[in-house]
Amino acid sequence: MKIREITKAWLPVVLWMTIMFVGSTDLMSAEHTSRFLTPFLCWLNPTISPESIAQAHLIVRKAAHVTEYAILAGLLFRALRGPFGGFWPHAAFVFFPALLFAATDEWHQSFAQTRTASLGDVCIDGLGAIVGILVCRLGQLAWQRRSPPR
Repeated sequence: MKIREITKAWLPVVLWMTIMFVGSTDLMSAEHTSRFLTPFLCWLNPTISPESIAQAHLIVRKAAHVTEYAILAGLLFRALRGPFGGFWPHAAFVFFPALLFAATDEWHQSFAQTRTASLGDVCIDGLGAIVGILVCRLGQLAWQRRSPPR
């Protein structure tokens, strides 16, 4: 592979992982995200209860975990092209690095004052990676159906 091809394949992965790393600092703690989410929810529904706000905040934060790891898996799926012997080996080569990054991300959060590490979040992140892999697979299948046979 030429350096340009390597850069084209891996730069998006590295940039996304950098964004995720920064997001796992105090900058994106629940305390900070509630500062913009709570006013937005109150704007949507002025009579919303504090309990509903807390529940919505939790759902949004967990959905963000799924989304960010689905994106990471999609970028890894693209970067790790090659002769893997089929979809499942390729999926494994995407899933396990994403899961490893999820575990190290939670470990990183354990050092932040306003964050906590959670095995449950690693599982949610793994689910996000699976979603990303499945979306990539659906895209592959759609592309194969659209492409004329060789």
